[in-house]
Amino acid sequence: MLRVALPNKGTLAEPAATMMREAGYRQRSDSRDLSMQDDENGIEFFYLRPKDIATYVGSGDLHLGVTGADLMEESGSQVQTVLELGFGQSKFRYAAPVDGDIGKLEDLEGKTIATSYPRLVRSHLARNRVRSEIVKLDGAVEISVQLGLADAIADVVSSGRTLRQHNLQVIGDAIAQSEATLIEREPRPDREESVDVKAEKIVFIERLRGVVYARQYLMLDYDCRNELLDRAKKISPGLQAPTVSPLTEAGWSAVRSMVVKREVNRVMDQLAQLGARAILASEIRSCRAIDGRG
Repeated sequence: MLRVALPNKGTLAEPAATMMREAGYRQRSDSRDLSMQDDENGIEFFYLRPKDIATYVGSGDLHLGVTGADLMEESGSQVQTVLELGFGQSKFRYAAPVDGDIGKLEDLEGKTIATSYPRLVRSHLARNRVRSEIVKLDGAVEISVQLGLADAIADVVSSGRTLRQHNLQVIGDAIAQSEATLIEREPRPDREESVDVKAEKIVFIERLRGVVYARQYLMLDYDCRNELLDRAKKISPGLQAPTVSPLTEAGWSAVRSMVVKREVNRVMDQLAQLGARAILASEIRSCRAIDGRG
């Protein structure tokens, strides 16, 4: 049975559970449950602290896990990225008091930095030849400057609202960018997985890949005069080619094509100007065999 780790709380928890449901897997009904078994799909989910997931996957206790790319890097575990899942995007940044004397990366020389990600921070400072003292905290990093524990912080920043509440501003470029990521243990000749596990992993990964792609596309349907089909196909080429079916009305065809979601309104405008009719966009729940995969 495939064993997969999911975040038990935090910003990644609910989106991860939603993606699993969209991929056809059962999820826990009580947030206090630490595990649940989906016998129909031959999979068991474990709900763990996001920071611990890479450790469990790297040790081989679990086959796959969903966590932030930043947490994967911070763990130092022997894991690798399988698939970027398209949610939970954030940036890891330095921040310092708005009215202070720290305005750029070089100003952190000799300063004290509070962070929950000491490994990432040390590595970044070393690459930039900046020497600072690191104070490791497990949470509430933003308050450390106000309490006099640190001169600056390094933390995950999404909207920046929490920084503003504590009179902090980001400085320098992002240390790293992160998003929810499916991870697995790095392969090694002395720890081969069974054939059954490999097969189960392929099915699971392709299901998630289908959800990721489906969220990026919409299905576009429209009617088009046959003499305009070649021009219409150039506007909505699809992934491989549009599906074209003749209508009962002579000289007309129905066209179906996948279109990138962020481009769909522009494509619909162009098709309308061309003379297409009944242009409809609909959500795609999942898909398979995209870009030659599956």
